[in-house]
Amino acid sequence: MPKKFKVSVLGDGGWGTALALVSARRGNDTLLWSAFPDYAAELERKRENVKFLPGIPFPKTITVASELSEAVDFGDILVLAVPSQFLRNILFKLKEFDVSKKILVSVSKGIEAKTLARPSEIIFSVLGKVNLAVLSGPSHAEEVARNIPTLVVVASKDTKAAETVQEAFRDPRFRIYIQNDIVGVELGGALKNVMAIGAGLCDGLKLGSNTKAALVSRGLLEMMQLGVRMGANPNTFFGLSGLGDLVTTCISEYGRNLRVGRELGQGRKLKEILKDMQQVAEGVETTRSAYQLAQKHHVTAAIISELYKMLFEDKDPRKALEDLMSREAHEELKQY
Repeated sequence: MPKKFKVSVLGDGGWGTALALVSARRGNDTLLWSAFPDYAAELERKRENVKFLPGIPFPKTITVASELSEAVDFGDILVLAVPSQFLRNILFKLKEFDVSKKILVSVSKGIEAKTLARPSEIIFSVLGKVNLAVLSGPSHAEEVARNIPTLVVVASKDTKAAETVQEAFRDPRFRIYIQNDIVGVELGGALKNVMAIGAGLCDGLKLGSNTKAALVSRGLLEMMQLGVRMGANPNTFFGLSGLGDLVTTCISEYGRNLRVGRELGQGRKLKEILKDMQQVAEGVETTRSAYQLAQKHHVTAAIISELYKMLFEDKDPRKALEDLMSREAHEELKQY
């Protein structure tokens, strides 16, 4: 009989809900916290997240709450499942409670806009020294919630914490690997969203498979270059949180960032696209942050640069493509 855990998931979006479902399937006592009392009441009444994961009923072992104190008291493992741009606000509220004996699991995939901080850096800056693990990988919430086989990775400087998270969430359809490269795992999860916008542009411009394959392979190299300059292990980018997540987000119909790129390629303006979206497309703000980080760390990052200019300087996508294709030729792995 596997050990049962008490898990609180902070965040009622698709990914937070999917992880709550995984936890419940595993046999854990699970609480799903919403920052919005009205929506928490709707989740409890309908026993389903109709906004983000319609058609997936909640099992009886999932409790819904809107009081943060209840969520903190309930869980030995606290999953932080809020978009990176809103993470700091939640952490300031969490700071009022004693979480020193909890394991915190960050599942945010982004970079904070003003500070250029990764989620773990934000967490440590607000909460101080806490027991933290980072979970990432190719894991669209819609598929995880429907029990489709998924592999992810959890990274922590504390091997015991990583092993605890691995045990708490692992089931026959949700396999978890462990490692210790928090920087690489976080950057893989964030930067792949930037490349997904580029992949969507390939689709919107009807450029074909050759172009998208080129974008994925060269984009992975840019992710790795920037990651290494920031202290990551280059091998991490060939794993689940790098190449794995990059592939799925560039081909999956569930991808919000892919959708942004497709509609840009079809001629729509960014403000119009974002206005019509219910969920956050992390890749938009992450593109800005990635561009600034590339400049800070003296990384060329041609694809990131052109995507930034398209999103924030209104550069024509076809002109950006032309500029990328006409760059000076060099050895394939020269930068690596």
